[in-house]
Amino acid sequence: MDTLIKGQRLALAGLVTGNVLQLGIAGEGVALDYACFGLDAAGKLSDDRYMTFFNQPRTPCGAVEVRAPACDPAGFHFELDRLPAAIERLVITAAIDGAATLSQLGSGYVRLLDGGRELARFAYGGKDFADEKAVMLGEFYRKDGQWRFMAVGQGFNGGLDALVSHFGGEVAQAVAEPVAPKISLSKISLTKPGQTHKLSLAKGAGAPKKLIVKAAWVDNGDGSDDNDDLDLRVGILLPDGRMRCIQAPEKSGSFDAMPYVRHLGDVTNATGREPATETVEVNPALAQFYGGTVGLVFSVYSAVANGAVSVASMRPKMVMEYGEQVVECAFDFRDSSAAGDDDVYTYVIGLARVSADSIVLEPSGKTSEDGSEATPWLRWQGESLQLAFDGPAVFKGEDKEDEDDYNAGNPRRYIA
Repeated sequence: MDTLIKGQRLALAGLVTGNVLQLGIAGEGVALDYACFGLDAAGKLSDDRYMTFFNQPRTPCGAVEVRAPACDPAGFHFELDRLPAAIERLVITAAIDGAATLSQLGSGYVRLLDGGRELARFAYGGKDFADEKAVMLGEFYRKDGQWRFMAVGQGFNGGLDALVSHFGGEVAQAVAEPVAPKISLSKISLTKPGQTHKLSLAKGAGAPKKLIVKAAWVDNGDGSDDNDDLDLRVGILLPDGRMRCIQAPEKSGSFDAMPYVRHLGDVTNATGREPATETVEVNPALAQFYGGTVGLVFSVYSAVANGAVSVASMRPKMVMEYGEQVVECAFDFRDSSAAGDDDVYTYVIGLARVSADSIVLEPSGKTSEDGSEATPWLRWQGESLQLAFDGPAVFKGEDKEDEDDYNAGNPRRYIA
């Protein structure tokens, strides 16, 4: 393994097979948001689809993908030979928001891997910076027809705005059009089951009025337009152990009245250019209205009628926003044993416990059984949530009439 210093270059020829490799990233002390910019020969982001980040997780050609290696908190997967000839450089960046600066970093690293074998590592930390709020960590670039990597470590005082200006000045506008949610640099990313993050609920007139949850997925890349449809579902566990279910369009819910959760509408497919996003609004006063802590389970469902497709192939993720607090549940479903199974219909993205003062969010990664229409069902285990896939099936549209027959042997029912 090579230990790289700032400015050092590494030829990839002979190190990797087919220019396929992984990049693992870590940084301690402040929340970092990572992105990869695909630049042309002039050093410009001439195609906004080649900015790869949490809400646009894959380039159209599939050459760059947000995917952390197994032992790293963040990272990317690269298949460099798939890049179009117009892309000459790939620049990996990190940025923060708020009052923090990069000088508050503990330690961090960027490491290159070929499968599980570490090829090189570049270390960085707060001692390398002052008031900067963004940094170019490293870049891949073409030279004489071959790919190389350079450790960069160049900071920018202006944060993301400085990076955008550096890469052409119009990147923010180009990215904002195909990607509805704005880039949030204060996002916390949860990638492994068992991780948790607590969001504090504010009080008073200035407190955020809504808790917003967005589930997004991408085109599965099989060339078909009729099987890229997932449904975001929300199961609500009441303090007394009963459950409600929210799903568009028949059970869209309400924000200001029971059940205090509202689905904003069904989205039927994703495209290669724009991920599909379904959005749910949760009333932050949920626990007060129900008289105690409430459990929420967020899942995505692929109906049989939509065509056989593995949920994993659409890489679903979830982002929860409460004012300036943003938390992403980004468990990589493809790491589960059910990853490629077309007959696994439901994947749980995240679980949340909502009390009067806070929300505790965690990723899941659990799936339904092969061929099962059962929904994720929550139970209280002390103050913790217990999840099992033994809830009643919930159908929509023309299939709704089959629901009672399908659930005849299941004693569990969602309340209205």
